[in-house]
Amino acid sequence: MNLFDVYPLFDIEPVKASGSYLWDKNGTKYLDLYGGHAVISIGHSHPYYVNKLTEQLNRMGFYSNSVKIPLQEELAKKLGELSGYNDYNLFLCNSGAEANENAIKLASFHNGRKKIIAFSQSFHGRTSLAVAATDDPSIVAPINQTENIFFLPFNDEGALDNAIDENTCAVIIEGIQGVGGVNIPTISFLKKIKSLCEKHGALLILDEVQSGYGRSGKFFAHQFSDIKPDIITIAKGMGNGFPVAGVLINPNIKAKHSMLGTTFGGNYLACVAAIAVLDVIKKENLIANAKTMGDYIVSRLAGIDGIKEIRALGLMIGVELDFPCADIRKQLLFDHKIFTGSASNKNTIRILPALNVGKAEADMFINAFQQVIKKSLVNKS
Repeated sequence: MNLFDVYPLFDIEPVKASGSYLWDKNGTKYLDLYGGHAVISIGHSHPYYVNKLTEQLNRMGFYSNSVKIPLQEELAKKLGELSGYNDYNLFLCNSGAEANENAIKLASFHNGRKKIIAFSQSFHGRTSLAVAATDDPSIVAPINQTENIFFLPFNDEGALDNAIDENTCAVIIEGIQGVGGVNIPTISFLKKIKSLCEKHGALLILDEVQSGYGRSGKFFAHQFSDIKPDIITIAKGMGNGFPVAGVLINPNIKAKHSMLGTTFGGNYLACVAAIAVLDVIKKENLIANAKTMGDYIVSRLAGIDGIKEIRALGLMIGVELDFPCADIRKQLLFDHKIFTGSASNKNTIRILPALNVGKAEADMFINAFQQVIKKSLVNKS
């Protein structure tokens, strides 16, 4: 049997990782400033994380949600305290797409409506409703197409007035658009969405799958806007590589048995991984470090020729060039051994390092980036 060939792969085979670094099978060392799509939040192979997972695996690895799993309650308590959402409820699942599927389904259960508002350049996952709410027709199969989802231009406040009405079930928006190229919703845009949702009885779903868990310099990116969504979805950095995700749910939305469900969500190992991540974020003050290091990287990037725009909150950084960035990323990877990310905007490089990245790693990237950009501009002239 062969693998189903859906991933364009670099010819690199990592075999070891620690902190912000990877080593391939040949012993070559790489600086990881992408974290496998913003997944690595507390650094690769953090000793506290590894120990906690190892201890749990030696005790018990899995049972389903037909028995009490106190680790789920511990995770909910710690997540509520660190995020500021103590009064919300938590549903645990396995991936960002699954979290968004459940969020949309839950909103429809709550108000009995079908109309969903999403935005241009959005990405919410590759399954069913999540992909239908994603602004990329190339990954939407005919069966995923639906008349229930409407796309509005991102950050266009005027477009909201006639779109959100008494038929609207929910509005789904990313705290920061990741795949779209690190596009940040304005404070006034989020406030207006929230106001219109309240006026018409629609729910606001904040997709914090990539922008959450301290990456922005606050626990959630939407907290810069001082709003409280009805539903928040989380994944990626939540487990530092272990598959775990969740839905934070306003207490006004009532649960009933069997309305949502999952076999693997909230299993012992997933909970331990997620608890370890929260413990490390709190103990090592990583949310503050994300802001400090994000500001530092942006300040070092400012003024470099060839950069059209820098869009950033904390350690979620998009560097848009005056030209396509694919060759720049390849040079960074193969000449300087630095992983960075791409975006649907072909001119934008995404920088998504671990939240405990330091100045030494930041300087290594900036120095390499300056060399590559200078070389590219010389070649273009």
